Amino acid sequence: MSTLHPQYVTDEDGNRVSVLLPLDEFEALLEDLEDLRDALQVRDQPTVPWESVKAELGLK
Repeated sequence: MSTLHPQYVTDEDGNRVSVLLPLDEFEALLEDLEDLRDALQVRDQPTVPWESVKAELGLK
């Protein structure tokens, strides 16, 4: 992800209450979030040793 270009919406006291992002940056963040979710889901799945895969495929 490249640098974000947020614009903040503040209340009357100057406290940030919302943020505006260009749509392409927002969509890129959503894609990153989806990729992270997918990675976390497969992280805990059991793995198959490479030697087993090679044997199953008839590779040396």
